[in-house]
Amino acid sequence: MPNLSAFSEQVDNHSMPARSTLGDANPSPPRVLFFDHTAALGGGEIALANLVRHLDAKKVKAIVVLASEGPLAERLRAICETHVLALSSRVVAHKKDKLGIGTLFCVWDALIVLIYVIRLTRFIRDHHIDVVHTNSLKADIIGGAAARLASRPVIWHVRDRIEDDYLPMPAVRVFRLLARMVPSYVIANSAATLSTLHLRTGDRGTSISSGIELNGKTTVVHDGTKLDVPTKTRNPQSEFRVGLVGRISPWKGQHIFIKAAALVHEHFPYARFFIIGAALFGEDQYDVEVRQLPGQLGIHDNVEFTGFCHDIEPAIAKLDILVHASTKGEPFGQVIIEGMAAGKPVVATNGGGVPEIVEDGQTGILVPMGDADAMAEAIRQILSDPRKARAMGIQARHRVANHFTVEKTARRVEAVYAEILH
Repeated sequence: MPNLSAFSEQVDNHSMPARSTLGDANPSPPRVLFFDHTAALGGGEIALANLVRHLDAKKVKAIVVLASEGPLAERLRAICETHVLALSSRVVAHKKDKLGIGTLFCVWDALIVLIYVIRLTRFIRDHHIDVVHTNSLKADIIGGAAARLASRPVIWHVRDRIEDDYLPMPAVRVFRLLARMVPSYVIANSAATLSTLHLRTGDRGTSISSGIELNGKTTVVHDGTKLDVPTKTRNPQSEFRVGLVGRISPWKGQHIFIKAAALVHEHFPYARFFIIGAALFGEDQYDVEVRQLPGQLGIHDNVEFTGFCHDIEPAIAKLDILVHASTKGEPFGQVIIEGMAAGKPVVATNGGGVPEIVEDGQTGILVPMGDADAMAEAIRQILSDPRKARAMGIQARHRVANHFTVEKTARRVEAVYAEILH
């Protein structure tokens, strides 16, 4: 139950403004508050941790506030100053794909959120925050309101496509409207995501991909350029390993992947297929159904469910092909660049931000969403031509090194801070 006495504590509209560092003789770095409503390790939260770790401490003082305890909080405490300002689990647990009139305008939840916004506003002022950087749709709304009450600039980092195939239409309309009114600047994880906001001419926004670290690989030469890619000596008679990485969810397409696996199995009976991930957000029924599917298709012995993986790099390193099977346009595709960085050819569905990452026929193969036949054909094509698979992997690694490193991401985000504080 909300603490109604909190309403008796007034938010001081004349409290101390943010510290200006730009004109100081010996300026200290701006204090940037990163806010996320969850501490579960989803793709956006992993991207946040990677970004914070690679920001230049001379340019940015990173402070994180999360609305719950969890693995992200544990990871971030080893990197930067991290606080948990608890928000009711009733609000945190709302799934974005269930948002509609009933949840957008629920009076009780609005009351809970209002109290939380007031608490977060005080935190922003008490900690002399210069910029608020929000990291999820809920965080955009809550953190945006708190930043505006505290008279601080706010950056919305939008990692979800704002379309009716991803969110209910009432939520789409409200979020697009707020995106024009609340944030000082919008960062989207892909040009495809940014386009779904329908921002007006003059609204400040850009796409910045969520980069990854490149490490632990051996060096080969491709077209005169040294590239770090993993090497693996294999017996030609050994089994092929094809894997899909991501939480188990209907729109992530594990069922499509398994159907494609059954078709590939007809030509490559020793191939093994790995589903790396777990159901995270109340999607247990789909998890049960998708685990029954290999048996129904006669490939039970060829499919392995590994469960949640804390460190996906070693898991990807063991694969010959990484498959991305989402049935809706992926906002970005973090796991795709993880696979490409490991020198793996990728088979990925052609939607959302994925075509911005995968060069069809060069670093992987793009297939229509929801098409198990096309996915199976792409996998067979790569397995049938080891030389082509190797070339794709090398080019994939090269593309990540040029465009998708977390260092490049951090420098671009730092430039946004400098722009809005100028």
